[in-house]
Formats: sequence, C-alpha cells, structure tokens
Amino acid sequence: MKKLFAILITCLLLTGVPCNAGPRKGLSLDSGWLFRLNGEGRWSRVDLPHDWSISHDFSQDAPAGVSGGALPGGKAVYKKDLHIDSVPDNGRLFLHFDGIYRNSTVFVNGFKTGGRHYGYLPVHIDITPFVKAGNNKIKVEVDNSEQPNSRWYTGSGINRHAYLIETSEIYIPDSGVYVRPVADGHKGDLKIFTEIVNGSASDKRVTVVSRVFSPAGNTIRTFSSSAVIGKGKSGTVVSGGDIKDIRLWDVDDPVLYSVRTEIICNGIVEDDMETRFGFRYFRFDPQKGFFLNGRHLQIRGVCLHNGLGVLGSAVNRRAIEKRLQVLKAMGCNAVRCSHNPYDPQWFNLCDSMGVMVMDEPFDVWRKKKTIYDYSCCFDKYYSRDLTDFVKRDRNHPSIIMWSIGNEVLEQWTDVNADTLNAEQANIILNRGKDVSQLASAKDSLSFNSELALKLTSIIKHLDDTRPVTAGCNEPRPANHLFRAGCLDVIGYNYHDGYLDSVPSFFPGKPFIFTETTSALMTRGYYKMPSDSIYIWPSKLNEPEDSKSNMCSSYDNCHVPWGTTHEQMLTDMDKYELISGIFVWTGYDYLGEPTPYDWPSRSSYFGIVDLAGIPKDVYYLYKSEWTDSTVIYLFPHWNWTSGERIDMWAYYNNADEAELYINGKSQGISRKTPGRLHAQWNVRFVPGTVTCITRKNGKEVGRFSRTTAGKPYRLKVYADRDTITSDGRDLCFVTVTAVDKKGNECPFADNKVSCRVTGPFTIEGIDNGSEIEHHSLKNPSSDLMFGKCVITVRSLAKAGKGTLYVKGDDILNINLNLTSKPKD
Repeated sequence: MKKLFAILITCLLLTGVPCNAGPRKGLSLDSGWLFRLNGEGRWSRVDLPHDWSISHDFSQDAPAGVSGGALPGGKAVYKKDLHIDSVPDNGRLFLHFDGIYRNSTVFVNGFKTGGRHYGYLPVHIDITPFVKAGNNKIKVEVDNSEQPNSRWYTGSGINRHAYLIETSEIYIPDSGVYVRPVADGHKGDLKIFTEIVNGSASDKRVTVVSRVFSPAGNTIRTFSSSAVIGKGKSGTVVSGGDIKDIRLWDVDDPVLYSVRTEIICNGIVEDDMETRFGFRYFRFDPQKGFFLNGRHLQIRGVCLHNGLGVLGSAVNRRAIEKRLQVLKAMGCNAVRCSHNPYDPQWFNLCDSMGVMVMDEPFDVWRKKKTIYDYSCCFDKYYSRDLTDFVKRDRNHPSIIMWSIGNEVLEQWTDVNADTLNAEQANIILNRGKDVSQLASAKDSLSFNSELALKLTSIIKHLDDTRPVTAGCNEPRPANHLFRAGCLDVIGYNYHDGYLDSVPSFFPGKPFIFTETTSALMTRGYYKMPSDSIYIWPSKLNEPEDSKSNMCSSYDNCHVPWGTTHEQMLTDMDKYELISGIFVWTGYDYLGEPTPYDWPSRSSYFGIVDLAGIPKDVYYLYKSEWTDSTVIYLFPHWNWTSGERIDMWAYYNNADEAELYINGKSQGISRKTPGRLHAQWNVRFVPGTVTCITRKNGKEVGRFSRTTAGKPYRLKVYADRDTITSDGRDLCFVTVTAVDKKGNECPFADNKVSCRVTGPFTIEGIDNGSEIEHHSLKNPSSDLMFGKCVITVRSLAKAGKGTLYVKGDDILNINLNLTSKPKD
C-alpha cells in the first residue's frame, strides 16, 4: 500500500489504546476548519471539538427555551482542505467523527458521502470512492435549527474529535473487535471476536493473531485462528483461551490489559488494532445488593449530562478527568450517562480511574417529550443506533450495566407530551398516573412491552455479559417495561416511598435507584430555618416564584418527586436490597433550571456547581462515602449582629462535635438517625466560629470560619500550574475575594476580568450563577458569593506565561503558568 500522508502520523485507534506502528494509519482532523453559522458573516477559523452555541449570550428568546439552556441552535457549515499525496491502490480511507450534534451531512469533493441524525454517536464514512491525489474538499453541514429537541443543553456542531483513517482493502471495521473476558477468581478466560471486511476482488484466507498484553505491557498469551472471507463480504473470526493468574479490574485498583489484533493474509499484516479490556466479575443480588469481584460494594453514583461548563458540549479529556477526580474524592464510584451516548474519552477515563458506568442510549422512544426530539426518527434509526452504541462501548470494563431508556412515556398506555413545552414535559414525567394507563396482567404483552423486549434483545445479542435496566418513574409492576419481563435489574427513578413493596412487586429481581434525590441548591445561599423543608416548585404545573431565583444550600430544598440528600443516604443504609444510587446530579448543567423559569438558565441539582466549585453538600458525601477524616462547618460567619444563625457541620470518624464562638462553647451536637450532621442555632457575634470533633474525648479535627471585612484582594488557586503543550490541556484557576487578613469574603460580587500571555488562551470564566446571561466565553464575570473559576487552555507550543486577574475595587493578582511537552 502506497504512502498516504505527507508526514508520518500516529495510529489513532478508536476502540482502545493507540499504537505507534502498523498498517493502519490515522490522522487527527481537529485543527484548521473554517466555520460559518446560518450562512451569515465571514468564515472563521475553528478547531475541533467545537460547540458554536456556547459562545453566545443567554437569551429568553432562544428557541431551545430555558430547559434547553437558553442558547441558540441554527445551521452551520464546516469546511476543510485535505491534502493527500496519493490514493492507495488497494486500500480504504475513512472519515470518522466521534459525534456531530446534530443532523449532519458530510460532503467530499462535492459528493454527499454520509451523515447521522443522532448527534451522540459516531459518523463513520468510507470516502475512498470520492477522494483524489492532491487537494480534497471536506464539508460538513450541521442542522440544529429544529428546537427544542432536548430537555437540557446539547450544544451544536462537530463537538467531538475527527479523524482520517487509512486501512488496506482487508480491514477491521469500526468497533470490529469485541473482547469478552470472563473472570472466575483469579482465573480468566478470553474470547476475541474479530470482524473482518474483505474489500478485494477475490476470496481471501486470513489469519487473525491476537496478542494479549499484561498491565505491565508484557505478552502473556497469543491466540491464532484462520478463516476464508469471500470477496466483497465480511466475516467474524473467534479466538481465545484461558489466562492464568489474572489481576482484577476494581474501583480501587483499575487494572487494564490489552489485546493487539493483527489480520494477516499471504504473510502480510493487512490491519491491526489494539483494544483495552479488564477482568472483573460482579452480580446483583435481590436481597443483598451489588457485589464486585466477590465483595459487597454499594454503587455510589451520580447522574451527569455530558456538557462541560464553559466548554459547552465540546469534548475535552482534561475537563472530563477533572470532573471524575472531584467526584472520586467525594467517594463517588459510578456515573450514569444521562441520557445519551457519551464520548469515548469518558469511558477510557472511567476504565483507567476505576469508575463504574451505567450506559444509556435514549431519553425518548416513540413518544416525544419535546417537539423535535429523537422520537421524530426513533422508528427509522433506533436499531442501527442501539447496535452502534453497544458495539462501540462493550469492551470497556467500567461499564457494568446497560439502560434501554430514561423515563420513557411508553411506561404507560397512552401518555404523551406532544403538545407540551420542555418545562411542562418535565412535570408530566413526575406526576402520578392513573391505573388505567398501566398494563393489565390478563392481557397479552402490549406494543410498549414488546418494544422494550426488542431493545433488550438487540443489546443481549451483542453483549450478554451485563444486565439491562431502565430508568423508570412508574414504580408499579404493571409498568409496561416491567411487564415485559426483560429488565435484569429493576431501576427506579425516585419513588423511595415504594421501597418496602419492591420485594413483593418484583420477586427475585435485584433493585437499583437509577436516579434519586433532585435536591436544589445555589452555592453560598442559605434559607433559614434550616430544619424547614422547602418543596419547590410548590405547584407542579408552574415554576416557583422567587425574587432571588436561588435555592438554599442547607439541604432543605428539593423537588416534589425527590428527597433531601440525607434522606436518600439514610434509605441507602437502611435497605440492603438497594444495589446503589445515582444522585441527580453530580454537577450542575446548562438547561432545566427547575424550580424556576427565566431568568434562570441552568440547573440547581448539582453537588458541584457549573463552575466546578463544590457546594456544601459535597462534604456530606465525603463524610459518608470515604474513610478520610472530614470536618466541614457552614455557612459563613458574616451576618447581622444578634441574628440567630443555623450552623451545620458534616463530619466523620468522631462521636461528637462541639461549636465555639470566640472560644466560648455553644454546646455539643451529634448525628442522629436520619440526621447526618451536627447542628446548632446560635446568635451571631463577629469573630471566629470553630467546630471541633472528638472521638472518645480526643480531638479528631477542627474547622473555623472568621468574620470577613471588606474585600481587599484576590487570591487564586490553580489545580495545576504546569500543563501539557498539546493545544488541549486545561488549567482550572479558582479566584476568591479575601479581606486584608486573608479571610474569604462570602458576599463579594466584584467584577473580575482576565487575560493571559505566553502559549495559553482563556477558554472561559464562570462563577456558578444560574441567572447570569453573558457568554461563558466572556473573559470577565462578577464573583458569585466571593468566587469564580477561570479556565485556561494551552496552545500547541511549550513555554511560560502569566495569567493576569483584575478585579474592580480590589487588588489584582497574577499567576505564572508553564506548558511543556508530555513526558
């Protein structure tokens, strides 16, 4: 096969770990695109991944509505010139996009070559017939103008990575290697299914050689198997065998192996691919919950949407890694992909970091929740989309279960949201349904039940190693999805009041909370009395009315169908049958600003705010889900003299907590059944409030807050001040206002602006506010409750630079940064 590219490139493998040599070649197409939105204005230069919506200001008039993030969609064109030295005589060229949102059409040299409606799955196109030696014109049309098409922010554009791939005419197709490991203690068995396409003009006898590599990179087994593949046809070759003395993939020790697959014909290696995998075994028990590798383990999960704050929906490995690091430090060990296929980098990171995954393809089936959502094309595309989804993801050891959908309206006989807006659709999903909408045990299976069976059968045909569930908010057994009998694990969204009925409703079936809690919080805002529970919206059919559009951070505010965080954690410990929970949500996200409407434009559900700053409740989870000693006192200590204030403390590894104001004890408080914090009601006196925890009378930890004066200067903290000079790496810089003594100022709202020198650029700035309307790409923002976060991205050049942070009526600060090549 002739040399294709003008420069030597690294093989970018889409199903596993990159390899640096072999017949398969790959070229990143991320850089140097021209972009134009709605056919207006001049072409601008952009790099991928790219989300055009996030660069705009928020608007009440955006067709997506506030539920869709109050940002515009539209139609756009991307174009790029691609130089090819020579077209391979006996080879194939593929364009591969990890995702384009949405409704994409790809042209090569004016020829329409393919595309995809669903914006969360790959676009993979054989462009061999359309390319030529020399310059080639690539054009991608993206249509996200039909709005609303989601109940949350989706972003717009080529928001995932793009590649050009060269293979021979005998090749492994996209997602063509399936590694099926089985573990029995420390004995392993491996089956490797390799799909091969013979694009040549004659039958070919091929040999598949699979080399298994240990976590240290040493060859531990080699398997070989041969077959004849007819001309112009495809076939699957199976090989494998036992692997001795295996190490198990676990949340605490995510051990990964790899398989290098080679396709050999007439002594020539025609194609190769490297795939990561892991050995682990698990089970869901109806009485005792979840077991991983033989040990009982609570699934301590969160739901996430795939947006990344100031990046919008543009995928970035470091941004994903940062989120997973923050969640792992809290004690989280699982994520639910809500409610669509995630980018492959999520799963690669979950594999290597030890995070379990519930993988979910759809938010809707045939019955729509918003006017232009996936239901418009479900019947046409669901089989292909679900097949591609499972084949793409099934090699990842982090994935422990599949979901066939979230709160689909097919749970009921005749419930639809065709005439509702997105906000009203969210309400109907959580309102109780009449028994007449449920399946009858006397009747044959309904169409809705048959559809659930069909989706499950597609998954089981492709992967029979993982259980199937669904996020159901109809808890009764006559739910059409439950009635189908195809769900291996019963999944409830909310409805904790039915826990006592689960064993009788579903005898012998394991149980998990696929979605829980939906507590509402604005970081830094507190509504007293803290022991009063605010259930918002107070009327299901209309948003809450509030001058502040904020929600209390005391864990005393939640939606009507949800609970407080403490209540859900209490239930989890009380009922052994609960395999785990997925809290709604780990991070705030754009769109769905329940319980409010405009001017709110992002959610209040997160344990961490949109900017990436943990809310107070983060430390509740850390105290309950980790062994690390936690003592966290809140709220701040800046109030009106004489005012009565509720002080809370999250703690662990201690028997009691004692509160002091200016050295004077305010009494001892302890956790109680159902109350997972210490609590005091005290009169505010300026000075210092301190909480000390003790075990058997010995001090374990202490936490103090001091009354702050006027904001005097800015303080910055960078998660890393040295990053990789690859044009993608990120540095997250938290900016805090402090007084002359260094005390944090909890009400500071100074405007902050920033600029950076050297090989860096400002990616955006956010303060976590749900109601600010300027673009998150704007390099200035007000502080919210004393804080904001600046995101800095490296350029593809090593060097040093300085981040300059300027605040109105406050002393400025600088931060030195360094970027260097990856070691």
